[in-house]
Amino acid sequence: MTPHPTLTQIERYATADPRLDEPSVWAVEVHLEDCADCRARLAGSTTVDTRTVLAQVAATLDREIAASPAPAARSRSWTVLRRRWLAGTLVPWLAMTAAVLACAVVLSELWTELPSLVLLLAPLAPLPGVAVAWHRRADPAWELIATTPGAGLTTLLRRTATVLVVVIPPLALAGYGTGVPPALTLLPCLTFTAATLALGSLVGVRRAAIGLVAVWTLAVITPSIAAARTPLVLTEESTGIWALTTVALTLTALLRADGLRRLAQQ
Repeated sequence: MTPHPTLTQIERYATADPRLDEPSVWAVEVHLEDCADCRARLAGSTTVDTRTVLAQVAATLDREIAASPAPAARSRSWTVLRRRWLAGTLVPWLAMTAAVLACAVVLSELWTELPSLVLLLAPLAPLPGVAVAWHRRADPAWELIATTPGAGLTTLLRRTATVLVVVIPPLALAGYGTGVPPALTLLPCLTFTAATLALGSLVGVRRAAIGLVAVWTLAVITPSIAAARTPLVLTEESTGIWALTTVALTLTALLRADGLRRLAQQ
């Protein structure tokens, strides 16, 4: 605490006396922040005109506060929920995913000699949405949300859940329409989602999604269409492997939670 100012300094400060230089004004103000006694002396050193003005201001504030309606209870707005669970930039990606699945159904009906395109695309269906679920270039409010405690892992998981809720129903309908067993569409979908999160803790979710799409396209989709046969990894015998892989990757993503929390800094 700075030394107590003299009564003369306090009186000069109260009357804005120009003889009190700027360093002295600063020293008095710093001291007043921590000293109740000097604040009381300052209150007694004010002029009659100053005390009159202060009394008028206080009376006016009392009247306005008494006349103002009681504040309504603050509730969680839809805007806050939407930003936490769904970024506006996700909408076109989800719409594109639904359109691609619809095209896959039509093409599967037209070219019956080819393996089901719905089956081949099922693992990749949620990845575009997951890739942009929590990325600074895809979310206009990224800077704002990144400063909150719910940034990174929490926001990513919420938006990933939203992507799955939106993608799984049309994927299941597309599989049903083409005669594909539900397990062969939903399990690979969940497996690749978990793989994106697990790899995303190391290289970033966007890079992980792009890498998985590229590898699956080159290693499975292209050879299957060229050979006109269903790949072994998408036969009914592989459902158990997909389930075990999903569990293993989910546990890996949980163990790598610290890496996902750093997404707010990417």
